[in-house]
Amino acid sequence: MARKKRPEGTRRPNGASSIYYSEKDGKWHGWVTVGVRDDGKPDRRHVKRKREAEVIDAVRGLEQQRDSGKVRKPGRAWTVEKWLRHWVENIAAPSVRETTMVGYRSSVYKHLIPGIGAHRLDKLQPEHLETLYARLQKPREQGGKALKAATVHLAHRTANVAFNEAVRRRRMVENPARVAKAPRVEQEDIIPFTREEARGLIDKAAEIRNGARYVVALSVGLRRGEALGLKWSDYAVKWRHGCPKGSTCRSRDASKCDLREGRGTLTIRRAIQQRTWQHGCDPDGSCGHRLGAYCPHRRDGGVVESEVKSRAGRRVIGLPHPVIESLETHRSHQEIDRERAANLWADEGWIFTNRLGRPVHPTEDHRAWKALLRLADVRDARLHDARHTAATFLLELKVPLPAVMELMGWSNAAIAKRYMHTNEEFVTAIAAEIGGHLWAEEDDTDDDDGPATVRLAI
Repeated sequence: MARKKRPEGTRRPNGASSIYYSEKDGKWHGWVTVGVRDDGKPDRRHVKRKREAEVIDAVRGLEQQRDSGKVRKPGRAWTVEKWLRHWVENIAAPSVRETTMVGYRSSVYKHLIPGIGAHRLDKLQPEHLETLYARLQKPREQGGKALKAATVHLAHRTANVAFNEAVRRRRMVENPARVAKAPRVEQEDIIPFTREEARGLIDKAAEIRNGARYVVALSVGLRRGEALGLKWSDYAVKWRHGCPKGSTCRSRDASKCDLREGRGTLTIRRAIQQRTWQHGCDPDGSCGHRLGAYCPHRRDGGVVESEVKSRAGRRVIGLPHPVIESLETHRSHQEIDRERAANLWADEGWIFTNRLGRPVHPTEDHRAWKALLRLADVRDARLHDARHTAATFLLELKVPLPAVMELMGWSNAAIAKRYMHTNEEFVTAIAAEIGGHLWAEEDDTDDDDGPATVRLAI
C-alpha cells in the first residue's frame, strides 16, 4: 500500500523521520533524528534497504530505541576486540582487585577476543557467544585440551560485566551476554568439618609452626588473605583473674594468673594477596620466557598487602578464650624465631610470619594446611572449608543472621546459604528436639480441668 502524499504547501515537523526512494542506487533510504550530538547539531541516523518495508521496519526500530533512551552513541561502531581491550585496561583495572583482574584478563585475551573480537560491538548476538562457549568446551586442534565448564563460565561472566558497561555508555543497545546461555557448572558439595574433626585439627595445630593461624580459621572463619594480613596491632586482649577472690594471686597482674581469663578482639584491616608477576622487559616477552615470573626484570608481583575484599570485610570480631591462649603461645614462639633470625628479622609486626618475619606466602600456607590434615588424620579438604565450618557452627549456635554477617564479613545475606550447612550432627539434633516436643509426656500434676502442659526435651 502506497504511503499517503503530504498535502501541497505543508512540510514535515522538525525532527520527524523521512523515507524516500533513490533512483541513483535503486534503494530505499530512511533518516531518523535520535537526539543532539556533542557539537549541538541534530544526530540523524541513516538506514538503507532494497525494499521499502525493510526501511520502514529499520526506521521504527531506531525510533523505538530513541524513545526508550537506548540509542547507540554516534560515530563509527567499535569492534568487540577494541571495546574489550579498552574496558579491561582502562575501566576495570583501576577499580577492581588485582586477583579479579587476573581472571578478567585471562578471559578477555585468551578466549573472548580470539573468539568474537572481530564482530562489530553493536552487531554481536547471543548466538555468537553460545557458539564460542560450545567451541571452547571441545578438544582443540593440535592436541589442545577442552576447557572446563567453570573456565568457560568465567569467560561468560566477564563478557556480561564488560557488555553491561558498554550498554551503560551507549556503545551497544542491549547486552547479548544476558540472553546467552552459559555452560552449566556442577556445584561442588562442601562438607564442613565436624566438631570432632575440628578439635582434632586444633589439637595438632599446637604442634606445628604458625598453628594458631589454623585455630583462627576454624574458630572465627577468617579468609586466607585476612588471616595472613593480621598484625599484632590488630590484636587486643584484656585479662581477668580466674582465681578465687581473696587469693594472693589477686595482687599480681591478671595476665600472670594461672587461671586467667582473656577477652580479646581482632580488627580486620587488610589482606595479603599473591599477585602474578608481569614482564618488565620491553616489549613483553622479549626476554624469551612465556611467564612473567621468570622474566629477569619482572615487576608488580609476589606477596603484597591489599585492602580487604569489601567494605563489610573491615570489621572487629571477638575471640574465644582458647583462641587467645593459642595466640599468646604463638607470640612466645615468634620471639624465639626473632632471636634466631637476629638482624635478618623484618620487624613489620605481622602475627603470622615466615622465619624472617615477613608475611607467609599463600602457597606455603596451603602446604602447611595439607600437612596439618595429614598430621591430624583428617580427610582432605580445602583451607576455605574451615570458613564454611565456622559459619556452620554459628548456625548450630543459633546466632542471629545480622550478627553472623558482621562476624563473617558478608555484605549480602544470600551468601549465608553457601556457607552455612546443616550437617549430620545438626540434623540429628533437630530431629531429637522435634521428637521431644511432639511426643513429650503430659505432666501428671496438671489439674483435670486445666490445660495440659508439655515438658520439652530440648
